[in-house]
Amino acid sequence: MYTSSNLRLIGAALCGALFLSGCANQLPQRSEHEERVERKLLDHQLQIDAGEPKVLELPQRRVRVHDQKSYEVTAFEVTRRYDRYTPYQAWREIYEVPMGAVAVVAGVGANILNVVLLGSLPETATRDWISYGMAGLNPFMNVESNGRAEQNLASINEVQRDRRMEYINLPWSERPVQVKAGGQEFELLTDSTGVLRLNLLDSPFTEQDIARLSMLQLSVEDRLGDDIARAEATLMVSHTLRGKLREAHDLIFDDLEGDDVAQWVHRVKRLSDLGLEEEASELEQSLIELTRNDPELQDAFLKALLKDAGRLAADPAN
Repeated sequence: MYTSSNLRLIGAALCGALFLSGCANQLPQRSEHEERVERKLLDHQLQIDAGEPKVLELPQRRVRVHDQKSYEVTAFEVTRRYDRYTPYQAWREIYEVPMGAVAVVAGVGANILNVVLLGSLPETATRDWISYGMAGLNPFMNVESNGRAEQNLASINEVQRDRRMEYINLPWSERPVQVKAGGQEFELLTDSTGVLRLNLLDSPFTEQDIARLSMLQLSVEDRLGDDIARAEATLMVSHTLRGKLREAHDLIFDDLEGDDVAQWVHRVKRLSDLGLEEEASELEQSLIELTRNDPELQDAFLKALLKDAGRLAADPAN
Protein backbone atom coordinates (compact mmCIF):
# COMPACT_ATOMS: atom_id res chain seq x y z
CA MET A 1 0.00 0.00 0.00
CA TYR A 2 1.23 3.45 -0.84
CA THR A 3 1.10 5.99 1.93
CA SER A 4 0.06 9.55 1.24
CA SER A 5 3.65 10.77 1.65
CA ASN A 6 4.86 8.24 -0.94
CA LEU A 7 2.16 9.29 -3.34
CA ARG A 8 3.16 12.90 -2.93
CA LEU A 9 6.80 12.03 -3.67
CA ILE A 10 5.83 10.06 -6.77
CA GLY A 11 3.61 12.88 -7.94
CA ALA A 12 6.36 15.42 -7.37
CA ALA A 13 8.80 13.29 -9.34
CA LEU A 14 6.36 12.95 -12.25
CA CYS A 15 5.69 16.69 -12.23
CA GLY A 16 9.39 17.40 -12.14
CA ALA A 17 9.95 15.09 -15.10
CA LEU A 18 7.17 16.78 -17.03
CA PHE A 19 8.57 20.17 -16.05
CA LEU A 20 12.06 19.31 -17.26
CA SER A 21 10.84 17.74 -20.48
CA GLY A 22 8.81 20.83 -21.23
CA CYS A 23 11.71 23.22 -20.73
CA ALA A 24 13.50 22.57 -23.99
CA ASN A 25 12.16 24.39 -27.01
CA GLN A 26 12.69 22.06 -29.97
CA LEU A 27 14.27 23.52 -33.11
CA PRO A 28 14.31 22.12 -36.65
CA GLN A 29 16.74 19.24 -37.17
CA ARG A 30 20.15 19.98 -38.63
CA SER A 31 21.87 17.69 -41.14
CA GLU A 32 25.53 17.25 -42.00
CA HIS A 33 26.71 15.57 -45.20
CA GLU A 34 30.19 14.22 -45.85
CA GLU A 35 31.93 11.60 -47.95
CA ARG A 36 33.83 8.81 -46.22
CA VAL A 37 36.31 6.64 -48.08
CA GLU A 38 37.18 3.19 -46.81
CA ARG A 39 40.33 1.53 -48.16
CA LYS A 40 40.89 -2.19 -47.66
CA LEU A 41 44.34 -3.59 -48.40
CA LEU A 42 44.04 -6.62 -50.69
CA ASP A 43 47.64 -7.22 -51.73
CA HIS A 44 51.04 -5.85 -50.71
CA GLN A 45 54.24 -6.71 -52.53
CA LEU A 46 57.78 -5.44 -52.63
CA GLN A 47 59.84 -5.80 -55.78
CA ILE A 48 63.61 -5.55 -56.17
CA ASP A 49 64.83 -4.77 -59.68
CA ALA A 50 68.54 -5.57 -59.51
CA GLY A 51 69.12 -5.09 -63.24
CA GLU A 52 70.92 -7.27 -65.73
CA PRO A 53 73.10 -9.23 -65.86
CA LYS A 54 72.76 -10.99 -62.52
CA VAL A 55 76.54 -11.49 -62.45
CA LEU A 56 78.37 -8.24 -61.72
CA GLU A 57 81.22 -7.37 -64.07
CA LEU A 58 81.41 -3.76 -62.89
CA PRO A 59 81.67 -2.51 -59.30
CA GLN A 60 78.62 -0.21 -59.48
CA ARG A 61 74.99 -1.19 -59.90
CA ARG A 62 71.77 0.75 -59.40
CA VAL A 63 69.09 -1.35 -57.73
CA ARG A 64 65.51 -0.08 -57.83
CA VAL A 65 62.96 -1.11 -55.20
CA HIS A 66 59.19 -0.77 -55.66
CA ASP A 67 56.43 -0.84 -53.06
CA GLN A 68 53.25 -2.16 -54.68
CA LYS A 69 49.82 -2.18 -53.04
CA SER A 70 46.31 -2.91 -54.26
CA TYR A 71 43.24 -1.68 -52.38
CA GLU A 72 39.50 -2.05 -52.54
CA VAL A 73 38.21 1.51 -52.19
CA THR A 74 34.61 2.10 -51.13
CA ALA A 75 33.07 5.57 -51.03
CA PHE A 76 30.14 6.32 -48.73
CA GLU A 77 27.90 9.37 -48.40
CA VAL A 78 27.31 9.93 -44.71
CA THR A 79 24.38 11.94 -43.36
CA ARG A 80 24.24 12.89 -39.69
CA ARG A 81 21.03 14.34 -38.27
CA TYR A 82 20.98 16.30 -35.05
CA ASP A 83 18.05 17.16 -32.77
CA ARG A 84 18.35 20.81 -31.81
CA TYR A 85 16.75 22.61 -28.89
CA THR A 86 16.97 25.77 -26.85
CA PRO A 87 17.81 24.89 -23.21
CA TYR A 88 15.60 26.41 -20.53
CA GLN A 89 16.93 29.27 -18.38
CA ALA A 90 14.32 30.54 -15.90
CA TRP A 91 15.72 34.05 -15.52
CA ARG A 92 15.04 34.77 -19.19
CA GLU A 93 11.31 34.68 -18.49
CA ILE A 94 11.70 38.13 -16.88
CA TYR A 95 11.85 39.71 -20.32
CA GLU A 96 10.43 36.93 -22.52
CA VAL A 97 6.92 37.00 -20.98
CA PRO A 98 6.25 40.72 -21.68
CA MET A 99 7.90 40.43 -25.09
CA GLY A 100 5.77 37.38 -25.81
CA ALA A 101 2.60 39.33 -24.98
CA VAL A 102 3.64 42.09 -27.38
CA ALA A 103 4.45 39.52 -30.08
CA VAL A 104 1.04 37.81 -29.72
CA VAL A 105 -0.78 41.13 -30.04
CA ALA A 106 1.36 42.04 -33.06
CA GLY A 107 0.75 38.63 -34.62
CA VAL A 108 -3.03 38.87 -34.17
CA GLY A 109 -2.97 42.36 -35.68
CA ALA A 110 -0.88 41.13 -38.58
CA ASN A 111 -3.36 38.31 -39.28
CA ILE A 112 -6.28 40.76 -39.31
CA LEU A 113 -4.37 43.04 -41.66
CA ASN A 114 -3.43 40.06 -43.82
CA VAL A 115 -7.14 39.32 -44.36
CA VAL A 116 -7.67 42.88 -45.52
CA LEU A 117 -4.65 42.69 -47.80
CA LEU A 118 -5.83 39.37 -49.25
CA GLY A 119 -3.01 37.29 -47.78
CA SER A 120 -0.14 39.39 -49.11
CA LEU A 121 1.78 39.56 -45.81
CA PRO A 122 4.66 37.09 -45.28
CA GLU A 123 4.31 34.19 -42.84
CA THR A 124 7.03 35.72 -40.65
CA ALA A 125 4.48 38.39 -39.74
CA THR A 126 1.35 36.25 -39.47
CA ARG A 127 2.60 32.99 -37.96
CA ASP A 128 6.12 33.47 -36.62
CA TRP A 129 5.13 36.36 -34.35
CA ILE A 130 2.38 34.33 -32.77
CA SER A 131 4.63 31.28 -32.34
CA TYR A 132 7.31 33.46 -30.77
CA GLY A 133 4.74 35.12 -28.52
CA MET A 134 3.22 31.86 -27.25
CA ALA A 135 6.69 30.49 -26.43
CA GLY A 136 7.48 33.72 -24.62
CA LEU A 137 4.25 33.59 -22.59
CA ASN A 138 4.98 29.98 -21.54
CA PRO A 139 6.82 30.27 -18.19
CA PHE A 140 8.29 26.76 -18.60
CA MET A 141 9.82 27.31 -22.02
CA ASN A 142 12.22 29.82 -23.52
CA VAL A 143 11.72 31.18 -27.01
CA GLU A 144 13.73 29.72 -29.87
CA SER A 145 17.33 30.92 -30.01
CA ASN A 146 19.77 29.65 -32.62
CA GLY A 147 22.59 31.36 -30.77
CA ARG A 148 21.99 29.28 -27.60
CA ALA A 149 20.93 26.12 -29.39
CA GLU A 150 22.33 22.77 -28.28
CA GLN A 151 22.16 19.53 -30.21
CA ASN A 152 22.24 15.76 -29.86
CA LEU A 153 23.06 13.22 -32.54
CA ALA A 154 19.78 11.66 -33.62
CA SER A 155 20.82 9.33 -36.45
CA ILE A 156 23.58 8.39 -38.88
CA ASN A 157 22.82 7.17 -42.39
CA GLU A 158 25.49 5.79 -44.75
CA VAL A 159 24.87 5.16 -48.45
CA GLN A 160 27.48 3.43 -50.62
CA ARG A 161 28.21 5.52 -53.72
CA ASP A 162 31.18 3.81 -55.35
CA ARG A 163 33.45 0.78 -55.15
CA ARG A 164 36.64 0.42 -57.16
CA MET A 165 40.09 -1.15 -57.22
CA GLU A 166 43.13 1.05 -56.65
CA TYR A 167 46.69 0.07 -57.55
CA ILE A 168 49.68 1.96 -56.15
CA ASN A 169 53.29 1.54 -57.24
CA LEU A 170 55.59 3.74 -55.17
CA PRO A 171 59.38 3.91 -54.91
CA TRP A 172 60.92 2.45 -51.76
CA SER A 173 61.98 5.97 -50.90
CA GLU A 174 64.73 6.49 -48.29
CA ARG A 175 64.05 3.09 -46.79
CA PRO A 176 66.46 0.40 -45.58
CA VAL A 177 67.77 -2.50 -47.67
CA GLN A 178 69.49 -5.39 -45.92
CA VAL A 179 72.65 -6.53 -47.72
CA LYS A 180 74.57 -9.73 -46.98
CA ALA A 181 78.08 -9.84 -48.38
CA GLY A 182 81.22 -11.73 -47.45
CA GLY A 183 79.58 -13.40 -44.48
CA GLN A 184 78.46 -10.09 -42.98
CA GLU A 185 75.17 -8.21 -43.02
CA PHE A 186 74.64 -4.47 -43.08
CA GLU A 187 71.95 -1.93 -43.89
CA LEU A 188 71.95 0.58 -46.76
CA LEU A 189 69.39 3.25 -47.61
CA THR A 190 67.72 3.98 -50.93
CA ASP A 191 67.50 7.53 -52.22
CA SER A 192 64.33 9.60 -52.65
CA THR A 193 63.56 7.80 -55.93
CA GLY A 194 63.82 4.33 -54.39
CA VAL A 195 67.23 3.57 -55.95
CA LEU A 196 70.02 1.85 -54.02
CA ARG A 197 73.44 2.69 -55.45
CA LEU A 198 75.76 -0.24 -54.87
CA ASN A 199 79.46 0.46 -55.21
CA LEU A 200 81.85 -2.34 -54.34
CA LEU A 201 84.67 0.20 -54.19
CA ASP A 202 82.95 2.15 -51.45
CA SER A 203 82.16 1.53 -47.78
CA PRO A 204 81.11 -0.91 -46.38
CA PHE A 205 82.31 -3.26 -49.16
CA THR A 206 85.87 -1.95 -49.01
CA GLU A 207 86.03 -3.18 -45.43
CA GLN A 208 85.29 -6.77 -46.50
CA ASP A 209 87.66 -9.50 -47.64
CA ILE A 210 87.38 -9.09 -51.42
CA ALA A 211 88.32 -12.75 -51.96
CA ARG A 212 85.12 -13.78 -50.16
CA LEU A 213 82.92 -11.19 -51.87
CA SER A 214 81.34 -13.61 -54.34
CA MET A 215 77.65 -12.87 -53.78
CA LEU A 216 75.36 -10.05 -52.63
CA GLN A 217 72.00 -10.94 -51.10
CA LEU A 218 69.51 -8.06 -50.98
CA SER A 219 66.30 -8.09 -48.99
CA VAL A 220 63.58 -5.62 -48.00
CA GLU A 221 60.66 -6.00 -45.62
CA ASP A 222 57.62 -3.94 -44.76
CA ARG A 223 55.00 -4.57 -42.10
CA LEU A 224 51.48 -3.11 -42.20
CA GLY A 225 49.57 -4.41 -39.19
CA ASP A 226 49.43 -8.17 -39.61
CA ASP A 227 50.54 -7.96 -43.25
CA ILE A 228 54.22 -8.58 -43.99
CA ALA A 229 55.68 -8.00 -47.45
CA ARG A 230 59.16 -9.20 -48.28
CA ALA A 231 61.35 -9.39 -51.36
CA GLU A 232 64.81 -10.78 -52.03
CA ALA A 233 67.33 -10.62 -54.86
CA THR A 234 70.79 -12.03 -55.43
CA LEU A 235 73.71 -10.64 -57.41
CA MET A 236 76.81 -12.69 -58.09
CA VAL A 237 80.25 -11.06 -58.22
CA SER A 238 82.35 -12.48 -61.05
CA HIS A 239 85.85 -13.83 -60.41
CA THR A 240 87.20 -11.32 -62.95
CA LEU A 241 85.63 -8.38 -61.11
CA ARG A 242 87.01 -9.56 -57.77
CA GLY A 243 90.47 -9.50 -59.29
CA LYS A 244 89.93 -5.98 -60.63
CA LEU A 245 88.59 -4.75 -57.29
CA ARG A 246 91.85 -5.46 -55.48
CA GLU A 247 93.88 -3.40 -57.95
CA ALA A 248 91.24 -0.70 -58.41
CA HIS A 249 90.97 -0.14 -54.65
CA ASP A 250 94.68 0.70 -54.45
CA LEU A 251 94.55 2.91 -57.54
CA ILE A 252 91.68 4.96 -56.08
CA PHE A 253 92.41 5.09 -52.37
CA ASP A 254 96.20 5.18 -52.09
CA ASP A 255 97.57 8.61 -51.19
CA LEU A 256 97.32 10.97 -54.17
CA GLU A 257 99.33 13.89 -52.82
CA GLY A 258 102.45 11.77 -52.53
CA ASP A 259 102.44 10.94 -56.28
CA ASP A 260 103.59 13.03 -59.22
CA VAL A 261 101.67 13.87 -62.40
CA ALA A 262 102.89 10.78 -64.26
CA GLN A 263 101.61 8.48 -61.50
CA TRP A 264 98.27 10.27 -61.48
CA VAL A 265 97.90 9.73 -65.20
CA HIS A 266 98.91 6.07 -64.77
CA ARG A 267 96.16 5.56 -62.17
CA VAL A 268 93.46 7.06 -64.39
CA LYS A 269 94.63 5.16 -67.47
CA ARG A 270 94.90 1.86 -65.62
CA LEU A 271 91.35 2.15 -64.30
CA SER A 272 90.14 2.82 -67.82
CA ASP A 273 92.12 -0.19 -69.14
CA LEU A 274 90.44 -2.37 -66.47
CA GLY A 275 87.08 -1.38 -67.94
CA LEU A 276 86.22 0.78 -64.95
CA GLU A 277 85.50 3.92 -66.94
CA GLU A 278 83.14 5.45 -64.39
CA GLU A 279 85.75 5.08 -61.64
CA ALA A 280 88.44 6.51 -63.98
CA SER A 281 86.30 9.60 -64.64
CA GLU A 282 85.64 10.07 -60.92
CA LEU A 283 89.36 9.86 -60.10
CA GLU A 284 90.12 12.25 -62.95
CA GLN A 285 87.69 14.83 -61.54
CA SER A 286 89.10 14.35 -58.04
CA LEU A 287 92.59 15.15 -59.31
CA ILE A 288 91.34 18.23 -61.17
CA GLU A 289 89.70 19.41 -57.96
CA LEU A 290 92.89 18.67 -56.00
CA THR A 291 94.97 20.89 -58.34
CA ARG A 292 92.45 23.73 -58.67
CA ASN A 293 94.49 26.06 -56.47
CA ASP A 294 97.65 25.33 -58.47
CA PRO A 295 96.91 26.26 -62.11
CA GLU A 296 100.37 25.26 -63.37
CA LEU A 297 100.16 21.79 -61.81
CA GLN A 298 96.63 21.36 -63.09
CA ASP A 299 97.66 22.37 -66.61
CA ALA A 300 100.54 19.89 -66.51
CA PHE A 301 98.19 17.12 -65.40
CA LEU A 302 95.63 17.84 -68.12
CA LYS A 303 98.31 17.91 -70.85
CA ALA A 304 99.86 14.66 -69.61
CA LEU A 305 96.43 13.07 -69.42
CA LEU A 306 95.79 13.93 -73.07
CA LYS A 307 99.27 12.90 -74.25
CA ASP A 308 99.78 9.68 -72.30
CA ALA A 309 96.23 8.44 -71.76
CA GLY A 310 94.41 10.02 -74.70
CA ARG A 311 91.84 11.57 -72.38
CA LEU A 312 90.56 15.07 -72.94
CA ALA A 313 89.48 16.67 -69.66
CA ALA A 314 88.86 20.17 -68.30
CA ASP A 315 88.12 21.85 -65.02
CA PRO A 316 84.31 22.09 -64.84
CA ALA A 317 84.65 25.30 -62.82
CA ASN A 318 86.25 27.10 -65.80
